[in-house]
Amino acid sequence: MSLTTDAPVVPAPARGMNPLGALSEHLMAVLERGGADMSKLGVPAQPEPDDGLWEDVSVPQARARRNMWRNSINDAAHNDYLHFRLDDLDPNQKPNTLRNWLMSLVEAQKRGARPEILNMLMPGNIGSGKTAAAIAFGNEAAELGLWALFVKHSTYLTWRRPDSAPHSMKAWEVRKRFVECDVLVLDELCGEMDMTATEFARRETIDLIDARIAAGRPTAYTTNLRSRRTPEHPGLGVVDILGERLLSRLEASAHLVRIQGPDRRKPARPLDW
Repeated sequence: MSLTTDAPVVPAPARGMNPLGALSEHLMAVLERGGADMSKLGVPAQPEPDDGLWEDVSVPQARARRNMWRNSINDAAHNDYLHFRLDDLDPNQKPNTLRNWLMSLVEAQKRGARPEILNMLMPGNIGSGKTAAAIAFGNEAAELGLWALFVKHSTYLTWRRPDSAPHSMKAWEVRKRFVECDVLVLDELCGEMDMTATEFARRETIDLIDARIAAGRPTAYTTNLRSRRTPEHPGLGVVDILGERLLSRLEASAHLVRIQGPDRRKPARPLDW
């Protein structure tokens, strides 16, 4: 008979990662922020919400949409405007109108409904802050989870030509991207056009606008031009460049926000040269 008793057998700790429950919430947050593959820790992938919107911008899909907006601003060389928000705008830039429109778009997206106002027309004089206001609107739209993109009208037309788009995109990919995004800011409509548009420019512009309207996708347009030429304003208008049909499509389901003010880019004292 043995004078000693057998000690209880203690199983050796399993090798490998600790189970999910053994990780603190703080450590989980640190790993996620650091880009760790959470699926290897047993964290199930988060499903996309039914309404297609992410209220938390840390969710990967919302972060990807926000990055696409930022990239479109970078492509337009407007990086300095990325910090603008609607609260930063002057009253002349109609921040309350833009905010109300944005909230209506978010609500329509949640309900899967067609927005009542599809087109926001933002005409104004040169340097009045139209582009800054439109980008501030887009910044907040992206933060709310909408897929927003920005492009100048002339840039879009250039990219639609063969082998002219950036990032190795094909011409059809350019159209697909700007037709399918939730919100588009088309900046400087008819910019750099001082004569009747070519058939290519007219066809591509009408195609983009028609496709977005048919799909119920909202678009904000900025322009230095008036709708049409008048005796009081003899300069070319949008209708003189792109035609009556396009203007009719633009004004359908549209709201007008005229942004007038001093030229913010004009030096305080004219240069003598």
